[in-house]
Amino acid sequence: MKARIFVTLKPSVLDPQGKAIHHAVETIGFHGIQDVRQGKYFEVSINGALSPEEARAEIERMAHDVLANPIIEDYRVELDSDS
Repeated sequence: MKARIFVTLKPSVLDPQGKAIHHAVETIGFHGIQDVRQGKYFEVSINGALSPEEARAEIERMAHDVLANPIIEDYRVELDSDS
């Protein structure tokens, strides 16, 4: 199985890096971009010893406890079987 974890700043948290990216893309000619928010993306491979439910629980716990700061960040977990 493979898990994808997306970590983003909560909407109420200022994102200076996103603002800098927004300014940079406007400067080089991209138009119509209203806002940019930056985040983090993780791919985690999970061995077959865990059931899908156990894998999701482990990945959710890892995202909450290690990869994201739940005070200022949200996260989303997607879990797929390897193709």
